[in-house]
Amino acid sequence: MGYVRKRVRAAVDALEHLVGGLGTAVLAWGALLWAITVAAAGLVGVGLLLAPGALRGVRSVADRERARLSRWGGPLPTPGPAPTDLRTALRDPVVRRELGWIALHAPLGFGAGIVGLALPLTAVQDITFPLWFRLLRPEDGAPGIVWWRIDGLPDALTVGLLGLAWLVVGVAVGPALARAQAWPGRWLLAPPPGVDLSMRVAQLTATRAAALDAHAVELRRIERSLHDGTQNRLVAVNVLLGAARRALRRDPTRADEILERAQHAAEQALGELRTVVRGILPPVLDDRGLAGALAGLAGGSTVPCRLTVDVSVRCAAAVEATAYFVVAEALTNVVRHSGASAVDVAVRRERDRLLVTVSDDGHGDADETRGSGLTGIRRRVEAYDGRMTLTSPTGGPTRMHVELPCGS
Repeated sequence: MGYVRKRVRAAVDALEHLVGGLGTAVLAWGALLWAITVAAAGLVGVGLLLAPGALRGVRSVADRERARLSRWGGPLPTPGPAPTDLRTALRDPVVRRELGWIALHAPLGFGAGIVGLALPLTAVQDITFPLWFRLLRPEDGAPGIVWWRIDGLPDALTVGLLGLAWLVVGVAVGPALARAQAWPGRWLLAPPPGVDLSMRVAQLTATRAAALDAHAVELRRIERSLHDGTQNRLVAVNVLLGAARRALRRDPTRADEILERAQHAAEQALGELRTVVRGILPPVLDDRGLAGALAGLAGGSTVPCRLTVDVSVRCAAAVEATAYFVVAEALTNVVRHSGASAVDVAVRRERDRLLVTVSDDGHGDADETRGSGLTGIRRRVEAYDGRMTLTSPTGGPTRMHVELPCGS
């Protein structure tokens, strides 16, 4: 049952990617035809004036595909504006690779998208055919590839079984079609050899700086918690113990009351110390695992939370702690800022990535610049070479998706 559920989920994801790829394929057709027109016009000199605009159009379409593929798998960085000088553009390997991409993606992406979309639509049409076949004349057969005469319900049920077969085919080949559709972009829109390494070094430098900043912020938080809470409690315990020692000589009954207050202050100090320790690395992760720890967070949320965890193999402790922090901070934001009536948390592992998605039905308009903790989440995620995507239009819903590497 779990295998079937995973295959269906993969097929649904593949359909989403195929539809997105179909959209960029349509744009690629437009850019390809325009580039061919400009190249033909260049034979008489007019195309030289139109070439920079055509290259900007190709770059815009290619960047859309890069963004689409980055949401699905590994990130594809955007190279920036296209060169305006034609001679420079023709020597640019990125421009040449983009021109090759539109030539491949326009037919391949369009064909894969049409087939991937047609399979589930045909399956739904044939599966539901027994419900509406009487609206057609028997000699008309059924829509699609069924051309034979439909005489009664048994023939209509046969068409319904054919629809189930189409559904199985769609579930089986959908992911392969999505990978085939994405292949030209993964091959040609990635940075050329050498450029990828320098960009990777720059990215690691930036994430290392963000990790150091996040570490410094965490140290300041721990120091503030210890100074403002625990230290004050311990000072109070010390003062109360001194008062109790002096009261033993003067009023022993008063000393008992003071000692009770000192004990209460010590218990509060211990509780605050436990809170600080749990903020560093929650012990519940060791005791109950990631699923159990997240269940505790979901159960303690004042906004009704539906939790789905599908992690068959445990990840590194640091990765699980980061996922726990992401969910805890996200739920805090939902309670404080979203006005939501429900929140969904989904955590699953796909190959070497841990995927965390938090969605709520609140009023949206979440902004990282407003100090809502989202910047801290992003820094902590990027420190582990992960990615965070936030979608929060005005009026909602808000969806935060985090990917963390967790090994093979």
